[in-house]
Amino acid sequence: MSSGDDFYGGDRTRTRLPEGEGTDTYGTKRLPSRSSRGLITVVSVVVLLVAAIAFANRGNGGGGPADDPGRSGAGAPTAPSGETPVRAGDGDIPSGFPKTEQGAQSAAANYAVALVSADILKAAQRKKIVRQLFVSSKVDELDAKFDKAYSKDFLSKLGLDANGNAAEGMTYIARTAPIGTKATAFSPASATVEVWCTGAFGTAGVRSTNPVANDWFTMTLQLRWRDGDWKVESFKQEEGPAPVNSDRKASSADEIAKAVEEYGGFTYAR
Repeated sequence: MSSGDDFYGGDRTRTRLPEGEGTDTYGTKRLPSRSSRGLITVVSVVVLLVAAIAFANRGNGGGGPADDPGRSGAGAPTAPSGETPVRAGDGDIPSGFPKTEQGAQSAAANYAVALVSADILKAAQRKKIVRQLFVSSKVDELDAKFDKAYSKDFLSKLGLDANGNAAEGMTYIARTAPIGTKATAFSPASATVEVWCTGAFGTAGVRSTNPVANDWFTMTLQLRWRDGDWKVESFKQEEGPAPVNSDRKASSADEIAKAVEEYGGFTYAR
């Protein structure tokens, strides 16, 4: 399933639905518990969320500088560096990243979490996120693009009201978790970082028509060093890489909602 270029801009995000009655796209056996209509609904919700980001980013010129054309792009070890590269209060987006390649990767990982979050759907929180994450020259432009992307009509498709809130008794979930980062270009003034992510997206609740599902995607952020910190100049998002789904039994809506409430998020650092 894919949407048109008019909505996605130059960075199209596509999700392929399973083919055939008994297998998924990898040929593995599918669980019979979810109807095809339910599957389409789940996939549609995830695609809608990431599509809005692609729409907001249209015209931002994704990609990055070729500051180091000889760089191989090979992944570095994922063990922590032992440095303490961020500062953040409770619930705040980290800031104060060092002017190093590790600092740029840490910034990109934390920024990816904020850009694909429940807060980005709420106008007041979104404005704060945009002002903290992006270079000042992009703020006004992105405010307008995000407002258009996260319209009342779009939010209603996610089961949310015009303020980005779920109905009473429901919990909207958009929790992104970086799996790894890779700097494909770096200089003291700029960096391009790819962040491989997974996440849980949807509405938890007994009457929910948009059950929580997971997604896998890679976000590429072009960063600039501005005002003593890494700031986003442009970004783009594409699907995958995604592993084969396991046969693990899905948790109930109450279990998912409780988990999101009880388990806090992380700051991410090399």
